[in-house]
Amino acid sequence: MNDVNWSWGYGTNGFTDHPLPAALDVLQGEGYTAVALTLGHPHLDPFAPDWRARTEELAADLRRRGMRVVVETGARYLLDPVRKHRPTLVDREAGPRLLFLRRAIEIAAILGADCVSLWSGVVPDDVAVDAARVLLDERLLELTAVAREAGVDLALEPEPGMLVETVADALAVRARIGHPAALGLTVDLGHCVVVEPDGVVGALRAAGGLLRNVQADDMRSHAHEHLPFGEGELDLDAALATLREIDYRGVVAVELPRHAHAAPALARSSLAALTAAARTSAPGLGAPAHGAPPAEPSGNRRSAPDHPWTARAVDDVRADAGRAARLFAAAGREVGREPLSDAPYALTADDAARAEIVAAVAAGGADPAVVTALYRRGDDAERRGVLRGLDVLTDPSSAWREAGLEIVRDALRANDTRLVAAALGTFAAAHLDPHAWRHGVLKCVFLGIPLSVVAGLDERADDELSAMGARFAEERSAAGRVVPDDLALLVSRGSRTRTPVAERA
Repeated sequence: MNDVNWSWGYGTNGFTDHPLPAALDVLQGEGYTAVALTLGHPHLDPFAPDWRARTEELAADLRRRGMRVVVETGARYLLDPVRKHRPTLVDREAGPRLLFLRRAIEIAAILGADCVSLWSGVVPDDVAVDAARVLLDERLLELTAVAREAGVDLALEPEPGMLVETVADALAVRARIGHPAALGLTVDLGHCVVVEPDGVVGALRAAGGLLRNVQADDMRSHAHEHLPFGEGELDLDAALATLREIDYRGVVAVELPRHAHAAPALARSSLAALTAAARTSAPGLGAPAHGAPPAEPSGNRRSAPDHPWTARAVDDVRADAGRAARLFAAAGREVGREPLSDAPYALTADDAARAEIVAAVAAGGADPAVVTALYRRGDDAERRGVLRGLDVLTDPSSAWREAGLEIVRDALRANDTRLVAAALGTFAAAHLDPHAWRHGVLKCVFLGIPLSVVAGLDERADDELSAMGARFAEERSAAGRVVPDDLALLVSRGSRTRTPVAERA
């Protein structure tokens, strides 16, 4: 799929002299496929009156660009114009910080972000260390509940000089609050040079499967100062080799917040350094200039159900349905979007992967609201994935059946031919009421969708559907318009009356 399993990104806190669209243009032009978005001035103010509209516009822009995103919360003076980074999660009064992090979770949900990265804070003079731990634990418990409900992962970042300074500290926090699935880790490779007793390799191995986000920069052991690669003591080759070893598949984003004056040049040189180190850590794989991954012939890709990423995604969702949103957004990037057959409106690789995720959510006994949210918040491809997932449900409960019917009816109101085609699958054939199903079939004819995509057509076609088709054909003839072949076929089915599914005893 790629010479690395993760996505190269760059932090917007290193592009503060560029408007956000211009920064994204530069990064995309250099070959980056992800961005680490720091909320606050100058790119996305989380407290602006139009924050939601701007976030939705950004989500659409990132989808068009095919860029992943992680949400960073390290803006220096966002909450207090005088005290940098204050208040933090270990201050006595942390209301503004909690409000900000709740908003960050909302923004991440809209963006389909991999995670929201956050840190503990420096223990203030008026708070004892033990008391600071209690404050942090209570507040993280509150935030992880909010994140779980929103389908967003949090990633706690150890920072030199803060209460949570090392990966071991972060793991101890998770253990104290019950190992919440919604709380993972961020590791800054440069920080490892300064504070990690076992260096970058030991830190990454300790984080292991909990690693949700990686920040990449160089650093010297005596100073917490983010430097371009090659100016510090980081063993970048060893760091990337360890990321391969632990099978990390998130974002690796360059973190140079004090170098905005040279952002375009550093974006280019940083990616060159990263891709060179990636080649060194895995000899023979190589990567083209600027890190753009080599194209893989579509014939060599596995179909999504057999793809190892899909198998891991299914396991993750069975363990925690809250992870479904992030995995749903990543499916196209991970397994590809190629059709799995030559049939019209064929299932695609990402459709199949998303269908497996939906089936895993249902099999795990999760509330169907999880899948409804995937549909409501998803782009067109993700909505199709939900519809395909409904088709693979076996004997759904009444709650899942009602949720699925609501989704199908919504899709049938759309004019997106791919969405309508996906809506008339086996779930609709089995559960949609006769009136809605007939109108869905007729809509296919109206939109030029071949009736071959309609599941259960032979079993459910009846006199009423034939009569509806005949009236439509007459209207087209009277208007001097061609009657589609499928419409004539629909009319001819009237002699083979069936009992509609929802009317059977």
